[in-house]
This record gives sequence, structure tokens and C-alpha cells, in this order.
Amino acid sequence: MGASDSKLSFKQGIFRLSEPRQIPADDVYWTGFWELPESTEDVFSLFSPADIRRTRDNNLANLETLILAVTSRLCILRSHPSFPDPELAPERDALNCIRVLTRLLPFLYEADHLEAWEDKFFWGARRKRSRRGQLAKTEIIFDEADPEQTPTEVQPEFEAAKPLAEETIDTLIDLLFFSEFTLPKVPAGKSKVTYAIWQSGVGCNTPIASTKELENNRTEILRLLLTLTSKSMYTSANVLPVKGVKAISYIATCPDKQVVLSVLCSLLNTTLKYNPASWRVPYDHVVFRDQKQVLVTYCLQLLLVLILYPIPEPGNGPPPKNFFRHFLGRLHRPQDFQFLVDGMTRILNQPLQATSAYLPGSQKSLTWAPEMIMLFWEALQCNKRFRSFIIDTDRAHDFVVLVLYYAIDQRNDASKQGLVRMCIFVLQTLSVEPQFGKSLNKTFEGQESLPASIRIPNFHGTYADYLVTSIYTLLTTSKGKLDAIYSALLAIINNVAAYVQNLGRAPSSKLLQLFASMSSPSFLLANESNHTLLQSLLEALNAMIEHQYQSNPNLVYAIVRSRKRFQALRDFTLESGQEEIERQNQLRKENGGENQRADSIDSLRSPTVTRAPTLSDVPEENNAFAIGDDDDDDDDKDDNQTPEPPLSPLHSPSGASRSASIASSVDESVPLQLRGMSEKARGKRPVGQPAFSRQNSTTSLSSLTTPILGANEFFTPSAAWIESWLPELPLHTILTLISQLAPKIPSSGSSSDTATALKAIRETEVRGIEPSPIRVQFFEWSPLSLGWYESLLWGFVFAGEMLVAKGTAGVWNNTSIRLFKVQEGAAQTPSLLAPRGAVDAVGSNLVQRIGSLNLRPTATQRSPVSGGNTGNAPTTVRDV
Repeated sequence: MGASDSKLSFKQGIFRLSEPRQIPADDVYWTGFWELPESTEDVFSLFSPADIRRTRDNNLANLETLILAVTSRLCILRSHPSFPDPELAPERDALNCIRVLTRLLPFLYEADHLEAWEDKFFWGARRKRSRRGQLAKTEIIFDEADPEQTPTEVQPEFEAAKPLAEETIDTLIDLLFFSEFTLPKVPAGKSKVTYAIWQSGVGCNTPIASTKELENNRTEILRLLLTLTSKSMYTSANVLPVKGVKAISYIATCPDKQVVLSVLCSLLNTTLKYNPASWRVPYDHVVFRDQKQVLVTYCLQLLLVLILYPIPEPGNGPPPKNFFRHFLGRLHRPQDFQFLVDGMTRILNQPLQATSAYLPGSQKSLTWAPEMIMLFWEALQCNKRFRSFIIDTDRAHDFVVLVLYYAIDQRNDASKQGLVRMCIFVLQTLSVEPQFGKSLNKTFEGQESLPASIRIPNFHGTYADYLVTSIYTLLTTSKGKLDAIYSALLAIINNVAAYVQNLGRAPSSKLLQLFASMSSPSFLLANESNHTLLQSLLEALNAMIEHQYQSNPNLVYAIVRSRKRFQALRDFTLESGQEEIERQNQLRKENGGENQRADSIDSLRSPTVTRAPTLSDVPEENNAFAIGDDDDDDDDKDDNQTPEPPLSPLHSPSGASRSASIASSVDESVPLQLRGMSEKARGKRPVGQPAFSRQNSTTSLSSLTTPILGANEFFTPSAAWIESWLPELPLHTILTLISQLAPKIPSSGSSSDTATALKAIRETEVRGIEPSPIRVQFFEWSPLSLGWYESLLWGFVFAGEMLVAKGTAGVWNNTSIRLFKVQEGAAQTPSLLAPRGAVDAVGSNLVQRIGSLNLRPTATQRSPVSGGNTGNAPTTVRDV
């Protein structure tokens, strides 16, 4: 039968499925589903979504029989002694069974009305005919004592069997390690299923031989395993962490250590051994499809699905252990950690190298840097030894720069906000380690070799300088897109503040610019929770003063020169704040808006303000200390100066927030130069008042599912409200510092006076201040944040499939996904890297792949959106 004839027969067979007549299970018709298709493209193109839905809704019995037929055939082939023999047990049959299941499952998952059926059909207890029953379906037995009796029929014998889904998953895992199917041929007499790690790396020093055919078969199996676990996509984010997914739970809780380690190490090593620089022909990736990259994509995605999966609590005891996460956390050999670090940095560095090539776009650009950052974050969280390794070997510096690159480079891309936020949380996770904060005092060399987007002109400083400056950039140039996680950005500064030494003039000035912005009346009175961000910044400044006073003269000098701002904050009242806002509004009208830079400079904005004032409206003069230079200004001069435009509010609705867990500990190794006062005297916590509870990144996440309309529309500041938080601001340390140092600091601001001032600061021992305990703000997980995290991962999976599918339809394309929202973008014009026409015919119809989700506040759950990429329109994924 020719290829066209087999395709026609296969399509005709598909039409029969939805007809009213139920086809018997033993009909030869079912064999066509594994004998007729010639490729994955045949199954996906001929088995259309309409065909599947029509059968599902009109004749579910036939669909049941089809699934039973292909799963049964797959299990029989796995157990066949000759598999994969081309005549007796063809490899083609197994691959077609895998492809049919991959095609069908998403359309079953999307149907809410089939949930009870799906649970019973795939996960319910069942019986199957025993081997004896298969050999003798009916036996006639007579009782010798009564030859006149009627013959008695003995029913076929049955035995308990695993649920269908479990049996299918077990079969697929075995097939991943099957001789001559996914692994090289084993010697005669040995088991055909050998749990051998595919690549050298963790747990394996010697790679096994492989071929493209074997790797392609692994790819098909991994895609089906991803499809089986993709029930997550059809569950809302608020339900998913609580409900879980049975397929992932079954795989993750596998009790067989050998199986878990073989799968874990095979996926991990295959991912991290991949070298995108191995192909050197310019633009080869435009025309050809790299099957190795497809395999690595599925390896990385399935690995992440397994290791980050939180097994739901059963309610009557602790949840079962996720063994994939457990064994990743048990790695301890330095060579394994070095392997992880080298593989991760190779992939994360690739976009930086691709953009610097002589021929733009000539090198293959990988699209799974977000997934690699996610893997790095998982390794940090579940393996303390790995965390210590990258900090002790200074490899943490490389990751700080790489993570900041992705955050800063993508900060204004609406479709990449999930990636940017994840990068911030990675930095927050690193920053809780004391040794990390200390390591930032190392000089940053080679900054001029960085991409332009993250290069700081004329930079000569430490990694701490670079980190503070980069956080300032994220706060002031993200156009309000990161307002939900400003608290996490400030938490990073807070966590490292007690260890930072010799902070440069420019970053010191930027911290004071942030203070000037956050302490302005327009900022404080715009939102009921903005003052918590000011408090967090003040605590960071206090930590630097209290623990590293003599090591940070530049910061101290900037604070002293900004003393009027701190004194004004101490005396802040509702009336004075409103008067200042009115005065600046009037001056702005008189100046015709000349000093407004909101149109060209990014802002921290409230979504309810039409024309939002900006944080970066605070001028950045060439003088590093210009922002704090208010010593020579008197009240008359202030009235004649150009006013500082009011700040936009940061929305962080207190009604939706949860208190963060603050772990306090005193690091005795921190040098102390300060002597003096009690906790009460410092004014940080008056007697009888509760400790200040700061919002951390998890709290910020809570605002993503809470309406923020009340932030400005219904909030009215009052004197009582100001009194509820103003006395709690930790100003005593700074005001004490100012009172003792201000008389010793020259006021002209010339270079000679600056040198004199810095010398005086180094030689002066400030009394009346004592170091407070070092407070660490951890990233705190909750069902809400886990739902966001899973939606982020599955958004990566969906977008990655749209890219690797190319010539075929994506697995989840045109299905009703609930975990995130899929939107189709405008069609793109042809270009060298996105060709159309004849090149499309050979399979290079490129689909733009996005890197993350855009998290948007929503008051209600959105209806499912069918996410397809039809024609040449790129697809974007947004969180629901």
C-alpha cells in the first residue's frame, strides 16, 4: 500500500470512530491505528481536533476502545521477546501507539464533563484475564460421581491489574531504557530493559553509544509522558497545588530507587551535556530542525515537571516524598556540582554569545534559558550543598550577572514578566546566605565585556555596587510592570546590607535617590501600603550603618548630605504632605510640565493614576552625591528651585497581603564599630508595640489574584493612619548619625571637601547606636505562589512545543487551557530568520517562542481560551 493510500485509509478509519455504531474490541479495524500511519505528522494532521472532539462527544465508547487497544498493543510489544523485530513486533507499531495517545489525551483533559469518567477509566481498579484464562477461555468439567449431571462451565480466570494509567506509565518508563529501541543492543541473555543512564555526568562517567533513531524514539516517549502529566494545563492555578495531578504523583513517588535515579540522571545529563555551539554552519538552524535540541527540550521540561511538583497533602498525615526532588537534593560530590554549573552557564550564556556574533542571528538561539533558570532555582532550594558550592567558589557571581541580564533585558516585555519575576526571586533566594553577601565585596572585573543592556558606563566597583545599581535600574525603568515585586527587590538589598563594604559613590547616591522618591508626600499618601517599602529601604540603610559603618563612608556621606529629607520625614504630617503636593502641582502647571520626565523615563506607577509621576523623576546629576546635596539650601532657595515631581504610588494592597516570616540571627563575624543604645532607644519598636511585619515576595504574589481598584479609588489618607506607621519608621539610627556627623562635614561639596568628609567619617566613632539583629527575608511558598510557579512552567512547556513542533501541530494547540491564557499575536512579515513560502514547505515555519507568562491581577477566573497558533501568527502565553 502506498503512502497516499495508507493516509486515506487512516483518515477513513478516523471517520468511523464518531459514527453511532460501536466497533467491537476484537475488530481488525483497530490495528489500522498502529499499522497505517507513517510518521508523527500523519497522526497529528489526519487526526484533527474536530475528529477527536466529535468522537469524544458522540461515541465515547469507541474512544475508550481505541485507547484500550493502543495501550494494550503497547504493553504487548514491550513484553514481546522479539521487540523491536520488524516482522514479529515492529518498532513502528509502538511509535504509532505512542503518537495516538499523545494526540488524544489533551482533548480528554480539556472536557470538564469527563472528569469523573477519566478518573475511573484511567485510575480505577480493574481486572484482566490471567494467562491461564487466555489459554483456556472455557473448560468443560464433569463430576465423576454423577455422570448424569449437566456439564459445568468454568468462567475464565481473571487477576487484579494496575490502573490503566499506571500500567501505561510503567510501560513508557521501561521503553525509555529498552534495548534496540532507546538503548543500544544488549548481549544475548540479558534483560532488554536496562536502567542505564543515557549520558555521562551525574551518576555516570562513561557515556553509552547512541544513534539518531534511538534518540528520536526517546523524544516520542518523553513527549507522551509530558502529555500524560499535562493535566495541569487544564486546572486553574488556585486549584492545582491543592488537587495535584495523579500522573505526576505516581511518577514522582516511584519507590524503585534505580528507576528514579536512572530517569533523573538521564534527563539531567542529556540536558546539561548539550552544547549549542556544536553546529557551526551559519543559519543552519533556520532551514534544518535539530532533533537533538528537541530531545533536550523535552528532557529539561519533564525534569522540571517532576522535581518542582508539590505532592498534595493527603489530610491524614504527611504527603509522600517526591523522590526526584529528594535525590536532586542529595547530590554532594563537587564534580557533580561543577557539571551542573558548567551546563547551566553554557545554556544561559548562549543568548549573550548569539547576539555578539559577526553575523546577527547566524548562531542557533536556544529558547529554554527560562527553564534553565528555573532548574538553577530548584537546585538552590533543595540542595544546601549546591548553594554553598556556588557561593564558596564564586560561581554565584556569574549567576548574579546572568540572572540580572535576563531580568533587565526583558523587563519591559509584557510577555516576559513571569521570567523577570522569577529572576528576582532567584536573587532573593541567594541573598539569604550570609556568605553570599560577603562575597559581593569582591571587585567586579571585565564589566566592559557585558552586553550593552546590562553594562554600566565607567563602572569600577564591586559586585555589591553592580547589584545595587541593577536593582535601582529595575525599580526605576520597568514602567510599572514590576510593581508587584518591589518588596522582593528591596528584600535583596536588605538581606545583603549587613555585609556590604565600600559601597561606591554612585550606588550610594542611587539608594538615597530611592529614599528621596519613597519619602515624598505624593508617594506616601497615594497608597495605604507604600510606607512599608520606605520602611524596608530604611532598614537596609540602617543595617549598612550599624554593621559596616566605617567600611561605607560614601553611603554615610550621602546620608548626611541628605539630612533635610530625613528630618522632614520625621516631622511629616498629613497637612504638610498635602501642602507639598499642592505646591508641586502648582509649580508644574506654571512651568508647563517642562520638568516632567514621565513620558520618557520609567515609573513606579499605580494602575489607577492616569498620568503617573515617576520614581526616576529624581534627577541624576553627574555629581555622585547630588541627590543628597541639600546642605546649602535654605527655605527661600528651596522655593525658587525646580520642584521634584511627585512620585507614583506603588500598589501593594495590604488587604491581600500575608505577613512574611522573618528569620533573625546575629552574625558575630560582622565587624562592629558602633556602641550604644537599646532596641527601645533606637526607636525601632516602642514598648508594647508589635514587631514590624514586612511583606516579602510571596505577599507580593498575593496581589496578583486580588483586585487593586481600591488602592487609589477608595483610599483616603488620614492623620490617624499616618500615626499608625510613622512612629514605627526606623529613623533613630540615621538621625543619630546625622546629629553627630553633620557638624564635622564640610558643606561646599567640592572634591577637596568630599575627601575631607570621607576621612572624618572613617575616623569618627559614632556613639549611641548598636547593631540590631540581622534580619533575613526568605521567599515564602504558599498555594498561591505554587500555582503561579506551575503556570509559569507549563507556559514554558506550551510555548516550547509550539517551537519544536514546527511542521506539525503542537500537542496542546487548539485545546481549552485553563492554567494560563493563550493569545495569538499579529502575523509577522517574512524575513531571513522567519522565512515564508518555499522554505516553509521544507519545515521551517518558525513560531516565535515566548519566555514566560505575564501575571496580571484578575478579580474573577477567566473562561478557558483555546490557544492555537494558526497561520504565521506568533503565540504569547499569559497567566490567568
